[in-house]
Amino acid sequence: METKILKVVAQTEVTKVQAKNGELAKCFIRLKELGNDYSDEYLCPLLGEMANKVFAPGQLVAVGLRFSTHENNGVFYQDIMANEIVLIN
Repeated sequence: METKILKVVAQTEVTKVQAKNGELAKCFIRLKELGNDYSDEYLCPLLGEMANKVFAPGQLVAVGLRFSTHENNGVFYQDIMANEIVLIN
């Protein structure tokens, strides 16, 4: 896991998805590294209680990111999960 300080770009509306134990809140958040227009961005799903938190564009957050990859039928995919988000401003 890697912890980064990032800027919130956007957050989608919360939706409910089916999980093993009932419904689970889910949304996506787009985060950008500090710097210029060409800084790296990350699109991460937020699940459960984290999905119900609202972050405004431009807010700075400390984020614990977990990067993983998997293969399906010869195609490789990368997942980026936000394990924890803490507002710092």
